[in-house]
Amino acid sequence: MRARVNEIVFDCAEPAASARFWAGLLGGEPVERNPDWAYVDPPGFIRVAFQRVPEGKQVKNRLHLDLDGGDIMAASAAAVRLGASLVGGVVNDEQGAFQVLRDPEGNEFCFVACGIG
Repeated sequence: MRARVNEIVFDCAEPAASARFWAGLLGGEPVERNPDWAYVDPPGFIRVAFQRVPEGKQVKNRLHLDLDGGDIMAASAAAVRLGASLVGGVVNDEQGAFQVLRDPEGNEFCFVACGIG
């Protein structure tokens, strides 16, 4: 048997707001199915969904998205305008570069550029 990823689901406090943020970042239209569940279908990617949970985020994610936004600095600045926050600065190593950010709910994600450096 081989499973297929159907969607990526984020636990959050405000599903509709999270869907709007990620739609602004990835494209697509945010959809609020009900007050506890919202999603966005970004072009060329699987559904990213958001479900309300009672507890807040306490520690680092166990899973995060690495995004290719082209220019890391420009993509990060655009994400900050949408409500993201930077975590440190751009990290460069032999594999490329990345910038860690947090979405408005505190979930980490990265903009990456591979194969430079």
